[in-house]
Amino acid sequence: MDAVPLLRISRPHRLSEEVGAVLEKHIRSGEFGPGEKLPAEARLAEQFAVSRAVVREAIARLKADGLLESRQGSGVYVAQCLGAGVFRMAAGVRGEAHPIEDIFELRLIIEVAAAERAALRRTPADVEAIEAALARMDEAVALSADGVRADDDFHCAIASASGNPLIGRFVAFVSHEFSASRAPTWSREGIVRGLAGAAQDEHRAVHAAIVAGDPAAARRAARQHLLRAARRLGVVLAAPPGARGEDMDEETS
Repeated sequence: MDAVPLLRISRPHRLSEEVGAVLEKHIRSGEFGPGEKLPAEARLAEQFAVSRAVVREAIARLKADGLLESRQGSGVYVAQCLGAGVFRMAAGVRGEAHPIEDIFELRLIIEVAAAERAALRRTPADVEAIEAALARMDEAVALSADGVRADDDFHCAIASASGNPLIGRFVAFVSHEFSASRAPTWSREGIVRGLAGAAQDEHRAVHAAIVAGDPAAARRAARQHLLRAARRLGVVLAAPPGARGEDMDEETS
């Protein structure tokens, strides 16, 4: 007897998924800011008109995604760095960091592609977010202050403007790791030596290309920024096989 083909059954969204999606939207929009305490389970259950078990399951998923964290005896808080618990760059042994060359190479792969796509897909809101971070870095240079967080936000805004949510989320997930490669530029010594000012000139070039809607220029500006940022820290990245002439010139000049 031939097997009877069975119809695929659509699985309806679970309540916990819907609650989680709403909470995630509030977190990513900044309505629940980093480090902010979430309302109690009972309060959330009342607001969503669901059981506390549903809320608990939604919170568990957001914890697994690195968006929320529990503090013993205190409650549930929005993570200081969204997604930080999801992806680690430890090299096998806990606490063992990758060399800065590896971090810059990863940044080169991700951020260049993100800038290129951002030039094609950016929205007015994306441009506003990029410019806000750029202005905060200008202020940090003027005041000789730490601009690492604004630098992180600048690159995260570009990744978000790529129109690819996976690129945006991935850069957000690892931005705390990328911060280590930006910190020397924004140290007091780095600002005095002009490293932050040079980086800002490069940031403006990336911003201008994205606003102009020129993907080739955005790609080139982002690549030059990262290669020069690496070189300022004494890191010379090897040219990949088959690299184009302009890439080779930038890396070997």
